[in-house]
Amino acid sequence: MDETELLQTLSAIVAEACGHDRLTLTRASTAAEVKGWDSLRMVMVIVAVEERFGIKMRTREIDRLKSVGDFVDLIRGRMAAAKG
Repeated sequence: MDETELLQTLSAIVAEACGHDRLTLTRASTAAEVKGWDSLRMVMVIVAVEERFGIKMRTREIDRLKSVGDFVDLIRGRMAAAKG
């Protein structure tokens, strides 16, 4: 999955979790910029991402996220690790 597809999928997951019809995230986007993306919604996003991509993320990795770009990099890294 290339970065554009990953961003589109992540945008759809966040949109659903936050109650938006549609949402377009960029690498520079942050949770603070998305209406409704609070800590509860973040848990929902994490669970959905883990299920969708077949990965598990560590709490310390999640705590370091500053932007959607960081989230994309984490997802890609976990997907690569899962492939072995």
